[in-house]
Amino acid sequence: MYYPFSWIKSVARLCLFLLFFALVGWYVNDMLLAVAMGATGLLLVNYWQLFKLNRWLWHSRKMSPPAVNGLWEHIYEGIYYLQRRNRNKRKELGALVKRFREGSEALPDAAVVVDANACIIWCNRLARLELGLRWPSDAGRRLDNLIRHPEFIEYFHAGKYHFPIEVPSPLNAQKSFEYRIMPYGEEHLLLIARDVTRLSQLEEMRKDFVANVSHELRTPLTVITGYLEILPDSDEQANPFIKKAYYEMSAQTLRMQNLIEDLLVLSRIEASSERIYENTVDMAAMLKQIKIEADALNKGKKHQIQFHLDHGERIYGIETELRSACSNLIFNAINYTPAGGQIDVYWSYSKEGGKFLVKDNGDGIEQQHLSRLTERFYRVDKARSRKTGGSGLGLSIVKHVLNHHNSKLQINSRVGEGSEFFFEVGDAMIASQD
Repeated sequence: MYYPFSWIKSVARLCLFLLFFALVGWYVNDMLLAVAMGATGLLLVNYWQLFKLNRWLWHSRKMSPPAVNGLWEHIYEGIYYLQRRNRNKRKELGALVKRFREGSEALPDAAVVVDANACIIWCNRLARLELGLRWPSDAGRRLDNLIRHPEFIEYFHAGKYHFPIEVPSPLNAQKSFEYRIMPYGEEHLLLIARDVTRLSQLEEMRKDFVANVSHELRTPLTVITGYLEILPDSDEQANPFIKKAYYEMSAQTLRMQNLIEDLLVLSRIEASSERIYENTVDMAAMLKQIKIEADALNKGKKHQIQFHLDHGERIYGIETELRSACSNLIFNAINYTPAGGQIDVYWSYSKEGGKFLVKDNGDGIEQQHLSRLTERFYRVDKARSRKTGGSGLGLSIVKHVLNHHNSKLQINSRVGEGSEFFFEVGDAMIASQD
């Protein structure tokens, strides 16, 4: 039980104690000696209490304090109260740490905590199993000395943790791990390693399947197209039914050829390992070449097409991919804008970088479709898209090309007012002129 301490009572008791010895000294006619003896006795009593306090704190196994009276009783009770409070806090903290460890061990990913010097502070069970870490023997060792893959070391020391990195497992080259690093606290890092082997295999299987099937379909289509080209010379073409069948087969064969070509282009872009900073592209010159193709495509539509090009600067990139992306955006505007429309193509530079924009005054696109336009085979109007011969892969190609070039397709559109398709490249993509 805690009782409030009264300094007035303690001072009163001390004064009464010294007054008693002063009276004894006055009685024996030696007040100074009596007061000195009283003070000495008081000092000895307090040293004895300090000795007992020291034994209780450092040598006694009992939690409860010894029985004393007065000021020292209050001191013992205060220390005992602090001990109990700290003991309860340690229990709560211990229970919290235990729950944290149990939760971290239940994580489906390997987790490692490192400090500002890249030294390991803690890791969970999966980190020991999947990354080969040993606990607690690896505590204090540098993480980059234990995971030595060059790409991981470069990623770890670069300090740019906005995106994860995928590298082989340090224990099994057949496994792939996605490493993600998150800074937290006072210069601490949390490393999360996730096994993405299955996802990588499925993605590779999908890419291989699309590429292989597209490639294998080209040969039978070429044969069919070849025979269709010689059919009009036969006498059977005078039959209206056969003539209609011939034109339908020719149109669908051409549509399928375009679809296969787009799938092959998309597969090449996805599988491309070419680095964008190893080549430069003259965008203005490339767009002039695309303009010739656009004029040929525009003969039936009779649009007013204007190209507004800034010359003189080159950007880092892969010309074949950028050509595919820009031509898709321009050809889409030609195909989906009603006849006699206005189409403007812009390529401009500023301090922030370069910007490519295709603007038309067509029918526009409803807002609900904008977020899905870059999905494969997604169509706003299926009947109209098939009539124009589109494959549904054009904007998917644009999306993958721009991802490869650290950019993003952006779309502004209003129904009845037209659309704007554009992308921007940062100033780091502008190649310096010699």
